[in-house]
Amino acid sequence: MADVRPLAESDLVEARRVVRLAFGTFLGVPDLDNFWNDRDLVFGRFGAEHTTAFAAEHEGGLAGSNFATRWGSVGFFGPLTIRPDLWNRGIAQPLVGAACAAFEEWGVSHAGLFTFAQSAKHVHLYGKFGFYPRFLTAVMAMPVRSGDGIGSVTRYSALSPADRETAEVAARELTDGLYDGLDLSGEMRTVAARRLGDTLLVGERDGSHLGSFAICHWGPASEAGAGCLFVKFGAVRPGRGAVVQFARLLDACNALAAEAGMSHVLAGVNLAREETYRAMQARGFRTEIQGVTLHRGNQPGYSRRGVYVLDDWR
Repeated sequence: MADVRPLAESDLVEARRVVRLAFGTFLGVPDLDNFWNDRDLVFGRFGAEHTTAFAAEHEGGLAGSNFATRWGSVGFFGPLTIRPDLWNRGIAQPLVGAACAAFEEWGVSHAGLFTFAQSAKHVHLYGKFGFYPRFLTAVMAMPVRSGDGIGSVTRYSALSPADRETAEVAARELTDGLYDGLDLSGEMRTVAARRLGDTLLVGERDGSHLGSFAICHWGPASEAGAGCLFVKFGAVRPGRGAVVQFARLLDACNALAAEAGMSHVLAGVNLAREETYRAMQARGFRTEIQGVTLHRGNQPGYSRRGVYVLDDWR
């Protein structure tokens, strides 16, 4: 059993190495030294206002880490990684317990995680803490096309501080209509402050309200990967016209990817959001990987029919 403590800045280089080594080993990657050198899942999250990071120590060394993320009333954890030479020694359990304690402290009403759908071991582990496997989540990609440009699109990074606050309020009002208390403000601010990408704000056609928004990553310091614009989170205002607004949001993401010189757009969608998944298929997105989301208490949260949301909790 390992000792769990807060992850420290001095741990980050080793924590990133363990993340790459653990995922590469599980996936059977032949060249571990060059695996995921084009992305980061550690430095960009550490110390962010909406995340808490944990370290597991074993015999004086870093054995693994875990990150708990808070989106208002919603919490999820990951990536949870352990050094492969220490697998199957019970080190993951206290890291899961630490994340669950953070959820309780935050008072989230909906909590979960994303894991490998084919791994019975992972599903069993998380089941010990009350997380139940629900629908698959497809992480889908589409090549960037030319000519997709729409009006009424604003980039969060271009706004004044006062206008950024207004945008955050509008985004929070939109997501609150999808799930009570869902709030991406911390994610928006972190992406801008750390230059991981930008947030697109897409108005409704009549310009009366924020119709949709997408928090996007690109570049080697981000979570995206080479040549990729990754939609960390995207959401459409519920109600009539949502399907049209979702198409506008995808067009805006495609245009941003082209502007940033990226070759493809990557986004995750929980398959319980059937209309969203089918709309992405129709637009030309194809599944690259798929996992399963586990929800505490088997609650659907905002993963249900009629909800146009992009995310994958990785």
